[in-house]
Amino acid sequence: MSRETISQSISIVHPISLSHGKNAEVWDTTGKRYIDFVGGIGVLNLGHCHPAVVAAIREQATQLTHYAFNAAPHVPYIKLMERLTAFIPVDYPVSGMLTNSGAEAAENALKIVRGATGRTAVIAFDGAFHGRTLATLNLNGKVAPYKQKIGVLPGPVYHLPYPSADNGVTCAEALKAMDRLFSVEIDVNDVACFILEPVQGEGGFLALDIAFAQALRRVCDENNILLIADEIQSGFGRTGQRFAFSRLGIEPDLILLGKSIAGGVPLGAVVGRKALMDNLPKGGLGGTYSGNPIACAAALATLEVMTDEHLQAWGAQQEDLIVGRYERWRAQGLSPFLGRLTGVGAMRGIELANADGTPAPQQLTQLLSLARDAGLLLMPSGKSRHIVRLLAPLTIEPTVLEEGLDILEACLRQLTR
Repeated sequence: MSRETISQSISIVHPISLSHGKNAEVWDTTGKRYIDFVGGIGVLNLGHCHPAVVAAIREQATQLTHYAFNAAPHVPYIKLMERLTAFIPVDYPVSGMLTNSGAEAAENALKIVRGATGRTAVIAFDGAFHGRTLATLNLNGKVAPYKQKIGVLPGPVYHLPYPSADNGVTCAEALKAMDRLFSVEIDVNDVACFILEPVQGEGGFLALDIAFAQALRRVCDENNILLIADEIQSGFGRTGQRFAFSRLGIEPDLILLGKSIAGGVPLGAVVGRKALMDNLPKGGLGGTYSGNPIACAAALATLEVMTDEHLQAWGAQQEDLIVGRYERWRAQGLSPFLGRLTGVGAMRGIELANADGTPAPQQLTQLLSLARDAGLLLMPSGKSRHIVRLLAPLTIEPTVLEEGLDILEACLRQLTR
């Protein structure tokens, strides 16, 4: 199957061609089966072809396949926004808009905060990933490969260290860097917003320091700065809760959604304080495909399945199995390259590191190949591409999860210098 017509600037992690999937398993065009710990990079928290999602798509496809909501509103969009805003665990009135993707949600959030504050400066974090569009590139806390050869990016954007027990950056260090930023680089009164991931995805599944999150919320409140939580990868049950910001004891002003919002169908959203969402003039928000009826139907079915009881049970099951295995591997000295376990809940990463603690990206590349050959798909992350992301569907059968961890264990044991 030729790929000559596809841009070579798209990087491929696994050089295979998939044909179909079911829950946590996929098959390639040769008929080979794989256990999927990638989940479409966090899109498939409910697995491949969840029956409720498939049924909703089929039913909606017989009624209305598309209408631009800003031309004429349609029922699936209205129903979804009612359900979605009720799903957001905050105490203030919520409204929002649907988008085609997480990056588009981030772009619209930047417009919203500019309109609300009259300011333009944004503060993001080292290791962050918020998208591949021109404005979101500048938010990303990593140059290669996202910002290379692109030139001047929309701004102004500043970056701070991301404090987490998973990377060794302390709350005090991050706050000191913030003080320096406001003394040397930019007046605090010119800052429109902070944008952060409660658990970094591309950054290596690093969980934000709780004390820092609460201190940041106070800084924002004291200086009329808005706080955006990017829950595109960490949301919809990935950590065992609806959204990862809940563990931080704060409420963001705007929340970016995407990935697992619609069971694999392209959809995103930006939601938040109603006064913020309503501040732009009529026509300031919208989009031709944003909130497509089929995507809305898939999202409604997804939210029906994602009860708190289900999310907690699924998250606890994965966390127990992954943490238990990891601790056993460490106790056994399974591999000299087995580093830290990062993340929270079912959003976990495994670091590959050398004896001196430096990243071991070559061994991660080895691991990806060994695991694929053995029937397990894995995804890299981290600044040095040295942390394995574990993104199995939350709905994965325990026996399949165990099988995947068995393969991972065997492959870790085979790593060489």
